[in-house]
Amino acid sequence: MRGMGNMQGMMKQMQKMQKQMAEAQEKLGEERLEGAAGGGMVKVIVSGDKKVVEVIVDPSVIDPEDAEMLQDLIVIATNDAMEKAEELTNSTMGQFTKGLNLPGMF
Repeated sequence: MRGMGNMQGMMKQMQKMQKQMAEAQEKLGEERLEGAAGGGMVKVIVSGDKKVVEVIVDPSVIDPEDAEMLQDLIVIATNDAMEKAEELTNSTMGQFTKGLNLPGMF
């Protein structure tokens, strides 16, 4: 029955890792990342868990005759912020999957 002690130890390690992962995910949700476009005229703030929190548009870029430009700037700023959130997620959560080589995991 020596294997049972090993199994219990592994289970405790897994529970500890699950708790650490949950804490890391919670902290990610509290992080704020900013994406910008148009020289900072349009900013999008996202959380570390990839939710758009705020969109800031400088009034000087609001041209009723060219709504398409503003839309493009918002898309660019959002993608910029999301890329930063993805990098943060990978660096934060990647520590839990290091060496496991699990496809589709962070």
